[in-house]
Amino acid sequence: MKILGLLRHAKSDWDDIGTRDFDRGLNDRGRKGARLMGRHIRDHGQLWDKVLASPAERVKQTLSEALPDMEVQWDERLYLADPATIMEVLQEHGGDADAVLLSAHNPGLQEMLFTLVPSEAETGDFDEAATKYPTAAFAIFELDIDDWADVGKDCGRLVHFKRPRDLDPALGPEH
Repeated sequence: MKILGLLRHAKSDWDDIGTRDFDRGLNDRGRKGARLMGRHIRDHGQLWDKVLASPAERVKQTLSEALPDMEVQWDERLYLADPATIMEVLQEHGGDADAVLLSAHNPGLQEMLFTLVPSEAETGDFDEAATKYPTAAFAIFELDIDDWADVGKDCGRLVHFKRPRDLDPALGPEH
C-alpha cells in the first residue's frame, strides 16, 4: 500500500491583475490558511517520505508557510496539471517512497478524487471533496498498489479530508 496526500495551494492574491497567473502569490488569508493546514498536516501524524509540487509562486508560498522544513521536489508539469499528468509525475518520481505529499492546483487535484476512488469506495469525505476542493484543502488516499508505477484509475480510497474552514470557521467562504 502507498499513501498519497494532496494539498491544494492556499488562497492567492488577486490584487495586482497584471501579475501572471504562475507568479501570483498568497494573500493574507492564504498565508493564515496555509499555516493552519501545515499544523494540521503535522499533527495528523502521517510522515511524508517525499514532497512533489508545482513551482507556481502560490504553491511555493503555501509550502513555505505550511511545511517550511520539508524538502520539496518541484516539477513544472504539476502547474495546472490534469490527473493523467499528476499520475505520470507520481510514477516517475515516487520511487521507493511509501508516502508522497503532492501540492498543486485545481481542477486537477479535485479530479484525482474521481480518478483514484471507485464508486463503491465513496464516503462522506469523498462527497465533501467532490462538491468543492477549496484552496488549502488537504486529502489523504490509501492506494492499493505496491509500486508508484501502478498508480491509476480506481486504486484508492479517500481516508482523510480537511479544509481550512473545518479548523477555523473564519476561513470559510467569504460572503
